[in-house]
Amino acid sequence: MTPARPRSEPAGVRIPAELAGPVEVALARSVDQIPAPNALPGGARYEVKWDGYRVAIVRSGDGARLWTRNRHDISDRFPDVVIAAVRQLPDGVVLDGELVILGADGRLSFDALQQRLVTSPAKARGNAAVLPASFAAFDLLAAGGIDLRTQRWTVRRQRLEQLAQGWVPPLQLTPVTADLEEATEWFEVLPAAMGVEGLVVKGAATRYTPGRRDAWVKVKHRETREVVVGGVLGSITHPEVVIAGLYNGEAELVVVGRTVPLKPEQSAQLAAVLAPARGGHPWPDEITSYRWGGPDSKKPLTKVEPTVVAEVTADAATQAGQARHGMRYVRLRPDLRPDDLPTVAGGVGGG
Repeated sequence: MTPARPRSEPAGVRIPAELAGPVEVALARSVDQIPAPNALPGGARYEVKWDGYRVAIVRSGDGARLWTRNRHDISDRFPDVVIAAVRQLPDGVVLDGELVILGADGRLSFDALQQRLVTSPAKARGNAAVLPASFAAFDLLAAGGIDLRTQRWTVRRQRLEQLAQGWVPPLQLTPVTADLEEATEWFEVLPAAMGVEGLVVKGAATRYTPGRRDAWVKVKHRETREVVVGGVLGSITHPEVVIAGLYNGEAELVVVGRTVPLKPEQSAQLAAVLAPARGGHPWPDEITSYRWGGPDSKKPLTKVEPTVVAEVTADAATQAGQARHGMRYVRLRPDLRPDDLPTVAGGVGGG
């Protein structure tokens, strides 16, 4: 592999400073329903929302770098993607897209991505052979060193499709459709089949707006499930967030996620049926928020007797058996007991 050219060296094609890396990417605001075809400027364009790492590829000189949306350079963890970018992309190209790994079961695996990210660069080549990654491109921010972000989405997409002709894995093009019926089919089928999160919808006439959520929306596929209320944040009389659990095959209660903050009426409903935990509750007195994308801080956990079952909705994104994003509390299920619920494989405690 030809090493990536340090940014201090002159490149063959000069890339605008704000696109040379790290790259600030456009964001999407969440909505609950798939937008209608005419809901966004120029008409809605529907894309698959991958469950992976948001990454910009900067192809400069004789090298390439991978930048996350949090401004981290992860090129040394994904040499397979860097090599592909150097071989298949011309100098001066900046792509926006998603790093993904498809597991042996044919579903996207965020855990595999995490495994590749946290291991040392010295082991990166071995990891690439065992857990090969792919890059699904969905936007073209620069070509030939020219900033394209002020161009309409339709122009950027046309140029991206031209650029992608002849690509071979691990580079690929994210599919897009203007057909609501086809998009709805993707939304309903692909989360269960592949583990995608849902859809990202963009206005065909919109420009690329780094750091803003005004041009794109996202709608996540959510499934209803039942969980055991194993603990809460807040007091037992005024619960604020539910820490959800399920039992594993060893009859141990393990954490499977947490809800978004409860509404006042939900909190009151739950408080009426909770009881303080007796001895033997397996979870610790504090729980860390890093599991769900928050800062690595500990919060007091109010443990409760794990007899209450609640219905929640959750999207498809998981990590180590836990929901990565907040579940939504729906209602109590007094008709169900904890042993009526399915068990989970493995699992982790509450610390």
